Amino acid sequence: MELSGCGTALVTPFGADGGLDEPALVRLVNWQIESGIDFLVACGTTGEASTMSEAENARVIEITVNTAAGRVPVFAGCTHNATSEAAGRAKKLAKIAGLYGILTANPYYNRPGQEGQYQHFRSIAEAVELPVLLYNIPSRTGANMEPATVLRLAEIANIVGIKESSGNIAQITEILNHAPTGFKVFSGDDAMTLPVIALGGAGLVSVASNAVPAQMARMVRAALNGDWATARAVNTKFFGLMQAHFCEPNPAPIKAVLALLGHGADCLRLPMVPVTAHTRQRLHNILAELGLLAS
Repeated sequence: MELSGCGTALVTPFGADGGLDEPALVRLVNWQIESGIDFLVACGTTGEASTMSEAENARVIEITVNTAAGRVPVFAGCTHNATSEAAGRAKKLAKIAGLYGILTANPYYNRPGQEGQYQHFRSIAEAVELPVLLYNIPSRTGANMEPATVLRLAEIANIVGIKESSGNIAQITEILNHAPTGFKVFSGDDAMTLPVIALGGAGLVSVASNAVPAQMARMVRAALNGDWATARAVNTKFFGLMQAHFCEPNPAPIKAVLALLGHGADCLRLPMVPVTAHTRQRLHNILAELGLLAS
């Protein structure tokens, strides 16, 4: 199965009582796939994984895999700042039948140097036989994975690519210029998708596609096919919405957007809280201008 295109970093639906809303998750996964999304990532940053227990994480991933039923690849988010814990959890998740791969971010809080990050990710990759997608998000973790480290890790057989969310286009370019054949670089930022693909990237892991899956999939597909006129037109139309999803800490804005569109309740787990009334009105106005709100 070729890994490319537009993947969705899924939100995790919660009920008013704070528990998992399993039927809402099933509906979300089906809608994503029916809208043309190419792969799914469950229990990442956008999925509020850090607020869930290990059992809850596993349950969300299991539901996502079972609902996808082989229609698209599913990656399980598996990040921890203790290497042994991350590797152990990855091993357990790898037992979920049908799971395609593991997505794992920089160890947070510890702020390890480059050698520490290399040893960390190598240990996780060696713990499983599944494909591993690295996730570089220094704004969240306090640690940046430099290109030289990424390229060292790319030599490990089951490390198949990276979700790059550093926002550093020079860094991303360096990885793309020197990565071995078959190593995939995905934009981890909706707004940087077209530059990353133009430089040789394989696609996007998107927040916006939770709410506008067909549109984001179309944009990415057009860019990968060299149809830049279409890709730029979609990017221009939805760029304001992409940016607005980060006007408050993710995933509060995207959950507000989903609620405004009638896709589930706007429920988060502390320390995440719903967006302010001002932001909610701003999001409402953007959706109205895009013609996405029901009359």
